[in-house]
Amino acid sequence: MAEPGRFRAAAVQMTSGTDVAANLREAGRLVAAAAGTGAALVVLPENFSFMGADDAARVEVAEAAGDGAAQRFAEDAARRHGIWLVAGTIPIRHSEGRVLSRSLLVAPDGRVAASYDKIHLFDVSLPASEGESYRESATTAAGEQVVSAPTALGRNGLAVGYEIRFPALYARLGAIGMDVLVVPAAFTVPTGRVHWLALLRARAIESLVYVVASGQWGEHPGGRLTYGHSAIVGPWGDVLAECADGAGIAAAELDMIELERLRRQFPVLDHRRDFQ
Repeated sequence: MAEPGRFRAAAVQMTSGTDVAANLREAGRLVAAAAGTGAALVVLPENFSFMGADDAARVEVAEAAGDGAAQRFAEDAARRHGIWLVAGTIPIRHSEGRVLSRSLLVAPDGRVAASYDKIHLFDVSLPASEGESYRESATTAAGEQVVSAPTALGRNGLAVGYEIRFPALYARLGAIGMDVLVVPAAFTVPTGRVHWLALLRARAIESLVYVVASGQWGEHPGGRLTYGHSAIVGPWGDVLAECADGAGIAAAELDMIELERLRRQFPVLDHRRDFQ
């Protein structure tokens, strides 16, 4: 039983491929393992239900909003284990040839409490990896709404992978209220090695929040390599738990009472100013 104001969170790390059913079975195994540690909040990685050779393949497995195998899985898993579950991300049909990259925040009763569509899309050529480039916007429509949702555990700010590079998003999340930032991701190896933990720690420090960041790890269809290193970071920038390589979980205790004490003693959120 969690102490008042304290709860356990877990970030799930996977190596997803093209077999949706197999991916969901593996996600189910790891969510059960996380719940078995006492986790009340569990975060799945970006593209947990499908990672194909390219982004176009995601269009073929896209689900209608509110109906599909990955969405039903998330609702059933949250209900079965009595947890808050972040299922991020699922390709949701948007228009002909395009999807939304959507994270769901599912309550312990299986109800979808909030959803977030990735706003910042991964359109880059990697300077450290010759020939490796991505154009997520070719098949994915950008979301438009910043989302922070209340839960029984605190207020969750929702973001996805690449978006940890955009401080303005977190300034907005901080303005509308956020205690825990959840970041499902599929970070590439070249950028992950140098930027992943540094950016997670920066987001935690600047917003005085806990960060629960869940990553893909390993080699996926088409040869894409993801970095892993799923982590939980405290509001002072300390890495509380990390799953470096392989499938597994990173789990740690989050203390909301201590978070409020820290915010009173170090009131950077009150000192923020908006600039035009």
